[in-house]
Amino acid sequence: MILEVMLIDVLPGREADFVAAYRLGRSLIAGADGCHGLGLKHRVESSTRFLLLVEWDSMEAQEQHFRRTERFAQWRALISATLAQPPVSEFFTGLPSLAGQPDPDHDFFAG
Repeated sequence: MILEVMLIDVLPGREADFVAAYRLGRSLIAGADGCHGLGLKHRVESSTRFLLLVEWDSMEAQEQHFRRTERFAQWRALISATLAQPPVSEFFTGLPSLAGQPDPDHDFFAG
């Protein structure tokens, strides 16, 4: 499982338009094979920055079942007029658990 973390900067005054476009296009991402869920967050300190989190089976699933498909083209068409710049995506995976040590994902203050 991987987590796609996408920083999205929208044009000032277009925040509500972006959220509306996201709501319209959410199913384009969520319906792609290999997608296990997604969520949109809004930055507290800056009204124009959003964070899109998408869980995928793998990088290949994201690439083959979304990025290289008509779904991606439709998604970009929906949000493009609201973007201040192209979104930046990074991909993350969990660390293997360490035997005998607390799991930091379940115990924030472990250590």
